[in-house]
Amino acid sequence: MRHQSIAIKGKLLCGSKPAANVRVKLWEEDSGPDPDDLLAQGYTDSNGQFHLEGGEAELTAIDPVFKVYHDCDDGIKPGSRKVKFRLPKSYITDGKKAAKTFDFGSPNLETIFAEEEREMIVS
Repeated sequence: MRHQSIAIKGKLLCGSKPAANVRVKLWEEDSGPDPDDLLAQGYTDSNGQFHLEGGEAELTAIDPVFKVYHDCDDGIKPGSRKVKFRLPKSYITDGKKAAKTFDFGSPNLETIFAEEEREMIVS
């Protein structure tokens, strides 16, 4: 088992405005019986900016995934739009502290993503 880490930063937009208070999560996805691991989570700030960093001890290379849960351009539909992005393995660092940060840029969440899902939160 070796500890590996990754970091991501960016700014999310909803049209021409910052996408504030959008939930973002950094996951390590596993195949087989090993469950996926939440590495870090948070929310965008009032400017739509975020920074997440996390790590996990795994036998093989981690498979980092960035997930965004939002309601941009969603009307009054229940739940949140959920989209996930696989992150480049070249940004994985051996060790508990990420040596470099993947810059996600400033995507517009009005975009209809090909494999978008919905997350329904049940109280």
